[in-house]
Amino acid sequence: MLGAGSLPSVTMKICVTTILSIALLLGNSVKLRASVTGPVPSDGDGPASQVCQQCCQGPAAIPGIPGLPGPVGQMGPYGQPGSKGDAGQQGHKGDVGPIGPMGERGAPENTGSKGDDGIGLPGKIGPRGLPGVVGRIGETGVKGQKGEPGEAPDDSNQRVAFTVVMTSSSDESRSHDTRLPFQQTETLLPGTRFDLETGTFTCSVPGTYVFTFSVLKFSNSGSLHIHLVKNNDKVISTYGTSGQRGQFSGSAAMALQRGDTVYVTMCGRVHSDSTFHYTSFSGFLLFSE
Repeated sequence: MLGAGSLPSVTMKICVTTILSIALLLGNSVKLRASVTGPVPSDGDGPASQVCQQCCQGPAAIPGIPGLPGPVGQMGPYGQPGSKGDAGQQGHKGDVGPIGPMGERGAPENTGSKGDDGIGLPGKIGPRGLPGVVGRIGETGVKGQKGEPGEAPDDSNQRVAFTVVMTSSSDESRSHDTRLPFQQTETLLPGTRFDLETGTFTCSVPGTYVFTFSVLKFSNSGSLHIHLVKNNDKVISTYGTSGQRGQFSGSAAMALQRGDTVYVTMCGRVHSDSTFHYTSFSGFLLFSE
């Protein structure tokens, strides 16, 4: 499909083709007329020359059919791009305007009047105390020697327990304060303080303890009293009448502090054996403080 710009070019080509076709037909007609009539001699200026001109001019022929338009020619090359226009000049920065006038200062705020100072009555002066009595300076005593540093015991992991037995056949006393003797230790954990000669346990770890005793009484002996004692205070006691035979025992829990003592006293006759330990005394730390 042809564009609007190519329509005048096609029309012009058709007109040119039509004119060339008419000229070609006229030329052929003149050649045909000349071949029929033959040439007329003429010197160039006579009647023969005029007759030839009249006979050679025939009627105009009918124009032939216009030919088809030729193909569209190739597109011409692109033109060179135009030169870039000059850039406009940047405008100058305007000058800074002048600083405006400072406004008027406001009126100061009114300050309130200061209050009157309070007037308080002075307190009464108390009476002056009597001068103290100057003490008499005593004589300077002789400085004692420095003692050796003591060891602080660590009771957190210490364990205390003992069991002692009587190995003699018998022992007798008529006093309620006689301490029951023991000759052998069956159990004595490290750190446990027990004196066999006096039959006394001494507390080295404060806490709660449990103590037990077991004593044999023969039937042929008199009455027997057994006491469990803490620091000279009888805690529990047992009693067997004359002629009574049996094993007497007792137990008690005690709260002890460091240095407290516990032991067993008797009044009467107690029996035991070197092989069979019928009389014994035991104690152990239940828990420390």
